Amino acid sequence: MGTTAYERVLSVAVAALHERDPEQLWPLLAADLPALCGGDALIYKLDNWNENEGTLGLSPGVTSEFTALGDEETALLRAGYPLAAHYASRADRAPVTARRVAGRSWSGSPTARLLDDLLDVDHVLGVPLPRSTTPVTGCMVYRSGRDFSDDELRLAEQLQPLLAAVEEQRRLLRRLAAPSEETAELALTPRESTVLLLLGDALTALSIGRRLGISERTVHKHIANIYRKLGTHDRVSTVLHAQRLGLIPGAASARP
Repeated sequence: MGTTAYERVLSVAVAALHERDPEQLWPLLAADLPALCGGDALIYKLDNWNENEGTLGLSPGVTSEFTALGDEETALLRAGYPLAAHYASRADRAPVTARRVAGRSWSGSPTARLLDDLLDVDHVLGVPLPRSTTPVTGCMVYRSGRDFSDDELRLAEQLQPLLAAVEEQRRLLRRLAAPSEETAELALTPRESTVLLLLGDALTALSIGRRLGISERTVHKHIANIYRKLGTHDRVSTVLHAQRLGLIPGAASARP
């Protein structure tokens, strides 16, 4: 990954990890991810790639094109042809393009024709979350002119851990209650809040690091900051104090 691309990825990651609203994390990614992968537009789906369900998240600037879509057209986009079937048949989650999966038949498919009419694009790159199983989740990046190159596929693969970390952050932030005036004064960062939540789940620092895609050393730095801000000195008192403040769910409602 070149220096400029790396700096852009780092900028996206920093912005995402400082966002307190979990529903804004993927829109933040969607604004920058297409360009990072060499694309023009993006659709993300945080649920199954099938035609029957799921909300489509869109990169900025393309939302208006989707407002007039009928059910049949929306179903085509939800289905993610031919990528959904490709990933459903294997454990490999490496990014791949529609043309490499479907060959020449891709260009004549109903999905390709719809994308051409809708966005004037004719190539699709699938970037699933690296640990997704069933359902497959992730995003599809679109562009026109030529298929995505091997270098762009490798770059997309390097971005997958970032996508996974942001999605884990989103899931954890959704478990946290909105801060009260009292708890807002503690000024926990979104990352510290998610580390605190996982402390409440009785995870070790090593396990927390694996969940969040960060080093054990970084986890310990977050824990030290949490202790300082909450005025505590050990894990048990920290978790109990955080539960009393309503920062994390109580023992009866905590989830693994």
